[in-house]
Amino acid sequence: MNTSLSSAVKGLHFNLDRAGSWMAPLTLRVFLAWEFFESGLEKWNGQNWFADIQERFPFPFNQVPATFNWELSMWAELICALALLVGLGTRVSALILMVVTVVATAAVHWPADWSTLSELAQGYAISNKGHGNFKLPLIYLAALLPLVLTGAGKLSLDALLACTFWRRNIR
Repeated sequence: MNTSLSSAVKGLHFNLDRAGSWMAPLTLRVFLAWEFFESGLEKWNGQNWFADIQERFPFPFNQVPATFNWELSMWAELICALALLVGLGTRVSALILMVVTVVATAAVHWPADWSTLSELAQGYAISNKGHGNFKLPLIYLAALLPLVLTGAGKLSLDALLACTFWRRNIR
């Protein structure tokens, strides 16, 4: 009984590991592509409000015109989201979206005033109740990091290109 249970657990782990190498990065890519594409579309269809917060942008983004920052973030969100979705240039796209997220956190989501960690912790929220709202950007950063570190996974154009390129160089 103990041997068959151990065998079943090992088989389950093996199959989960195999599925995980395909599904885990794909799940992150689809989730993040949706979120960032939606944000890019809001900018595409909306009015530029970056001029109102330009002084809160971190260097070097506070040195360029608000219109340029708006266009830069919009195109980064749209193009990098599509790249994540298909798994093309995933590490670079995820890194670019991490920069966009850090800038957005500094300019929009970080609490304006805090002096203690307790006050800062109040900003770990989805909606801003006067203490910032950096929970969602932090979730995005945590989800983007594995894509930067490990890439798009097996179900991606990156993997297909790597396989094709690798095979061609072996011959």
